[in-house]
Amino acid sequence: MSDQKPAPQAASSRASMKKELPEKYRDHKHVWVFMEMERGIVHPVSFELLGEGRKLADKLGVELAGVVMGPPGEDVKHAAQEAFAYGADLCYIVENPVLADYRNEPYSKGLTQLVNTHKPEILLLGATTLGRDLAGSVATTLLTGLTADCTELNVDDDKSLAATRPTFGGSLLCTIYTLNYRPQMATVRPRVMAMPERQEGRAGRVVSFQIDLTESDIITKILSFVPDRDSSKSNLAFADIVVAGGMGLQSPENYQLVKNLASVLGAEFGASRPLIQKGWITSDRQIGQTGKTIRPKLYIAAGISGAIQHRVGVEGADLIVAINTDKNAPIMDFAHLGIVTDAIRFLPALTEAFRKRLSPHSNDRLAG
Repeated sequence: MSDQKPAPQAASSRASMKKELPEKYRDHKHVWVFMEMERGIVHPVSFELLGEGRKLADKLGVELAGVVMGPPGEDVKHAAQEAFAYGADLCYIVENPVLADYRNEPYSKGLTQLVNTHKPEILLLGATTLGRDLAGSVATTLLTGLTADCTELNVDDDKSLAATRPTFGGSLLCTIYTLNYRPQMATVRPRVMAMPERQEGRAGRVVSFQIDLTESDIITKILSFVPDRDSSKSNLAFADIVVAGGMGLQSPENYQLVKNLASVLGAEFGASRPLIQKGWITSDRQIGQTGKTIRPKLYIAAGISGAIQHRVGVEGADLIVAINTDKNAPIMDFAHLGIVTDAIRFLPALTEAFRKRLSPHSNDRLAG
């Protein structure tokens, strides 16, 4: 299916198919968001999904629930309170010592048992390393559909979940429906959805759920935990300012112009996919459908044409500035400000202008 609004006949057909939903699925309702938590820290994508889940639940007229899994303790309770602050009406808490560290087997069994008992209509997870691993396993166990890496979620006229994602290498957007199975599952990458406003003091119901698992039941064992302390890795997804370069820079030496501007602005630097494929820069700096999705306050794209694969990764930015010699480049269609010029010549001048403006000796520093 395309990203165009479905014809009335198509919606009518889906509505008739939904009436044929197997009896065992007809009592499934409510929207659930899996609260991804590691070492007591809730991943921000969980809050982004709660904001999106709130919209879906309101359209369906059902409740929004958070699902928190972990070892007994205050971290689980705190995660539940955060779920309420970001829009959840209730929170399912699954506490067990075997859930101290993420392992596919106990988390899959626990979440599957919870779903089979309380029967949600929609289940959303973050498309993180953990979320992708868990979502695929749970969907396979439940024999239901899973739409991965969604860029948009909606409820159609017949109340089916409409999960939109890029396809054919990102050249098209398709909307996928899971009509005759429940729950309808989807994953969404971090920063694709906007972060909802936190509502301090908001409360909800807590439902505790016990799973029958002991450590002896689990094949995989955690021998040690080594945190990733590599400070050289990018933090593109959560940067306020991002400067990126594309093939318009012509050579790996010219990519240094992007780094120079990023350094002056205190920004993260990134690149479009062709630069990663050519080995000009490491893959953790890739922006787009197969790289990082970003939502900065300012995004400067130098020499990037802006194919749909790249657009998917940056269109959530507050301000997109495109620098390109081609006024008809695709990026000009969605950039807020387009500068038609050679990025190789323009970037040094822009960097110097910002350096003077942001100098500690300047009386005319940028605000905010």
